[in-house]
Amino acid sequence: MPLSLEDKQELKAAKYLLENPGITAKLTNLLGTPIEKGFNLLPENWRDKVGIATRDALMAALQGALFTMDSDAKEAYPRWHKFAAALSGGVGGAFGLPALIIELPVSTTIMLRSIADIGRSHGEILTTAESKIACLEVFALGGPSPHDDSSESGYFAVRGALARAVTEASEYLAEKAIVEEGAPALVRLIAVIAARFKVQVSEKAAAMAIPIIGAIGGGGINLLFIDHFQDMSRGHFVVRKLERKYGADVVRGMYESL
Repeated sequence: MPLSLEDKQELKAAKYLLENPGITAKLTNLLGTPIEKGFNLLPENWRDKVGIATRDALMAALQGALFTMDSDAKEAYPRWHKFAAALSGGVGGAFGLPALIIELPVSTTIMLRSIADIGRSHGEILTTAESKIACLEVFALGGPSPHDDSSESGYFAVRGALARAVTEASEYLAEKAIVEEGAPALVRLIAVIAARFKVQVSEKAAAMAIPIIGAIGGGGINLLFIDHFQDMSRGHFVVRKLERKYGADVVRGMYESL
């Protein structure tokens, strides 16, 4: 069944969100300064610390967000989550760049709850393993970035790269009532998603390292950060909603032809 005109327009809007420039361009527009300058200001071992913190933050968010939300379909409330993220960033920003490691699990949990909230408003059943993993996938969707491998930056390319780990993790969560941190299926999925989310977190850290950030604050950066992933969520869950209606192959074909 071909997509209706209304659904085609909704898919077009979703593609615009998903394929738009990533955090780097948005932060540069906000700061008026290339993020690359911020990278030069980061300590040499910072990227390793960010990698570890990102994995820990995703696992903490999975445990603390998705398993505490009900699945009743309702309107999403992104503004509440933006306020919470800005507050978290403001508190963390008061203590400088090192506080990012402590603040990251908090802001990631807030973002995942917002992602799930948007997913639920698009028909996702949050009690299912598939929907929980679909929410987590959003952190791998950063939009095109100069720090990404361009061959893996497209929306469906990212989903394809995650496919095996997503399947294994979904099967695991379907059988478990709680998340076991050392479960191999979850560890593999978190590692794959963290590798991509780390790019976004590193760009956030680079922005915070730029001296001008003192005039804007961690709250402003977090506000932009959560706004970015809310956009990724809206695009992602529109695609999934249409896939449930028309089938994955039909939707992908139309997406790529737009």
